[in-house]
Amino acid sequence: MPLLNVRVGWFVLAAGLVLAWAGCASPASRISQNQSEFDAYPADTQAKIRAGEVAVGFTAPQVRMALGVPDRVYTRTTDTGSSEVWVYRAKRNSIGIGVGVGMSAGSFSGTGAAGSWDPDETMRVVFGVGRVTSVERASK
Repeated sequence: MPLLNVRVGWFVLAAGLVLAWAGCASPASRISQNQSEFDAYPADTQAKIRAGEVAVGFTAPQVRMALGVPDRVYTRTTDTGSSEVWVYRAKRNSIGIGVGVGMSAGSFSGTGAAGSWDPDETMRVVFGVGRVTSVERASK
């Protein structure tokens, strides 16, 4: 039985380190992973990315470099056409371990309309034809 406890302990430690490392990803670390691409951007775009900010006109790689991978992606369709929306949620410092069985294709709550924000959503980045057309921030 002690061998099992040691293995579980190492697993918990390793899982915690992986989660901590993933949660610490910053614009600086994402820039260093894409340095040559970043160096080709105009100075004002570089400054925004370093600050973790995005602006209208940014491309998907620029947004990913500034904010990281979105927590959710969906398509918004209106009478003027379709756009892709990247949702960013508030990051919480927590570690959890769970065991379960099942399948999921992702989670979605709300309609995706501009007025229906989930409580932990902080920002939506809207793309049209490959570039950011609007940046929506939650009012809290």
